[in-house]
Amino acid sequence: MKNTLTLFLSILLITPLFLNSQTAAEKAFEKRKASLKAEVQANVEKQAKLAQVMVDKVFSFSELGFQEVETSKYLTKILEENGFTVKYGISGVPTAWWATWGSGKPVISMGSDLDCIPKASQKPGVAYHDPIVEGAPGHGEGHNSGMPLNILAAIETKKIMEREKIQGTLVLWPGVAEELVGTKAYYTRDGYFDDVDLCLFTHVGNNLSVSHGQARGTGLISVLYEFEGEAAHAAGAPWRGRSALDAVELMSIGWQYNREHLDPLQRSHHVIQNGGDQPNVVPSKASIWFYLRHVTYPKIMELYDRANKIAEGAALMSNTAVTKKILGSAWPRHFNKVIAETMYQNIVKVGLPTWSAEDNALASGIQQEVKAPDDVKGLPTKLDTLEAPSLSFVSGGSDDIGDISWKLPTVTLVYPSNIPGLPGHHWANAVSMATPIAHKGVVAGAKVQAMTLLDLFLDTKTVDKAWDYFKNEQGMKQKYVPMVSENDKPAIHLNTEIQNEFRESLKKYYYDETKYSSYLEQLGIKYPTVKAKTPEK
Repeated sequence: MKNTLTLFLSILLITPLFLNSQTAAEKAFEKRKASLKAEVQANVEKQAKLAQVMVDKVFSFSELGFQEVETSKYLTKILEENGFTVKYGISGVPTAWWATWGSGKPVISMGSDLDCIPKASQKPGVAYHDPIVEGAPGHGEGHNSGMPLNILAAIETKKIMEREKIQGTLVLWPGVAEELVGTKAYYTRDGYFDDVDLCLFTHVGNNLSVSHGQARGTGLISVLYEFEGEAAHAAGAPWRGRSALDAVELMSIGWQYNREHLDPLQRSHHVIQNGGDQPNVVPSKASIWFYLRHVTYPKIMELYDRANKIAEGAALMSNTAVTKKILGSAWPRHFNKVIAETMYQNIVKVGLPTWSAEDNALASGIQQEVKAPDDVKGLPTKLDTLEAPSLSFVSGGSDDIGDISWKLPTVTLVYPSNIPGLPGHHWANAVSMATPIAHKGVVAGAKVQAMTLLDLFLDTKTVDKAWDYFKNEQGMKQKYVPMVSENDKPAIHLNTEIQNEFRESLKKYYYDETKYSSYLEQLGIKYPTVKAKTPEK
């Protein structure tokens, strides 16, 4: 009894010391983490020049989806020079790649898109339509900025991980042909994310933010319907022909009649990709390309089924044959709460960039030019909040990061390199994308990205919590089923003709950082260039 009492008293005496030592250890850990994060934040700021060069260089290439040849060559060269190993041509896509550095767990990937928009060529810093090359592609979405952000964050995080001997693996990959939702589902299908623990995606916006839960917008399936009939002389013997164009037009009008009976949250649009060769020949081949969007996977599949039936009906009415080909897909996005909350703490620490009078003058000028909403003035001065997910669906655009978000815990960091109130997918959205607005936004985003990487590499409990949310909250709502099959292939032929038409003209305007301090200087643009205000009567 005496021995038992002595042992009990000893435990009582030792326990507070043990608890105090644990608390001291935790405090030391938090202090070290805070110090490393402050260091990486400062180091990213010191690399602002690298950010500017990368952003301007990719802007100048102006490459459409699946044609990001110069962009990928330039970015992977920087990664290789900084110790990353690059695997090229992943998922059968020539401009796609997978860059890795480090070893062991956790494996954290960073992705962002590369491609630009057709007919969106625009001189940066000019607040009215003034294309660099008339009719050429341009970065009217701002995809020239996201991968430079990730590369800057990766380089500076890697330096600290090497010095401090922090275990983990960094992965960088590009969203090739995002505007065609053309690759991320294939990366997922082909197993590239099977051993990845987390994904930190980035996308250009006009504030510094992150979200979690069901994202605003839709998923989609991209489908090409190809009809085949019989050619004939359109005047001499039209009765001997079976017009594939008739079938395309019947499918188009059939879908229009169908719209009245569709859920208002759906979005669907199409273009006639091939309408025949010339008027005096009954078209033997024609095709129509649909984007079918909805807020859930089952609803997308319902739209797809309706479209297939209308295609079959059009073929029956025109006595033609129809085949379909999936060109791309995107699941509705769902983002991880644990990672978002971790990242948002860093967003608050970094804050919005300090905008100059020139920055705001450019923003106001282009907002007036495109008649932005009256409540949108200049650049943001207040951070977005980390809001609770919406309880109801909100329709809108899509991004194939959705497929990855259902494969592993994922968030999207939005960073302020663009201007509020613009149309999107438009030359106006290119106005800021090789100016100090874009450069400052990228540096701010890279700070947040690097700080979040250190949070996750240093505290793997956060990684475990992210997976707990993924499996037990997100995963309970929907099982991920890829919309692309094992037999589907990325549509790498898309945009070839358009890019070839303009590539030589655009080459004259590739940014040469060895001669000019900025792309604005190379183009001879005074920053900002805005229209003179019309005097009030």
